[in-house]
Amino acid sequence: MSFLADDYPEIRYESGEGEVSATFRPAGTPPDFTTPGGGEFHYLSTRLTTDGLFGLYQNRMGPAVGGTSVHFHKTMSEAFYVLSGEIHVFDGERWMDAGQGDYLYVPPGGLHSFGNISGEPTEFLMLFAPGGAREGYFEGIGQLGSLTDQERKEFLIRHDSWFTDMVKGPGTDSWADRAAARKAFKTR
Repeated sequence: MSFLADDYPEIRYESGEGEVSATFRPAGTPPDFTTPGGGEFHYLSTRLTTDGLFGLYQNRMGPAVGGTSVHFHKTMSEAFYVLSGEIHVFDGERWMDAGQGDYLYVPPGGLHSFGNISGEPTEFLMLFAPGGAREGYFEGIGQLGSLTDQERKEFLIRHDSWFTDMVKGPGTDSWADRAAARKAFKTR
């Protein structure tokens, strides 16, 4: 007998009694990964800790200009929620400046991109659903320049990141050019 409304997912927990299984992460927890440029990733909920339901990551980018090229994912959606500062985002049709409280949802297959061109630090949440093992992607992206073209392409495919230029991957776009052009326009 199902007691759930039709628009709920299937039952994943069968017991009639609840269990102690929550996790808590205090605000002062050090980052799980720090990039060579000083960016920080906090792995709040991973594919492993959510049994694949979602992955939630807090990303802190410094003031340095940088970002990723236009890409899409075949297996998961991605969402961005800006906590502080500003990120420059692409929704598949247009570029926008996203500030505190702004949210962008990208379904599987949706073209998107994001980066920091503000010259100020920024902090935002990234949600992937269902959860993919993005930790390996975040930690490996700094080594893409040392890989052969074939190794780079294999890395990107393994991590469900499909760029318009799979050889160059996330480094196709010039974020310095984008930041310079930003002086001529502003969407906020």
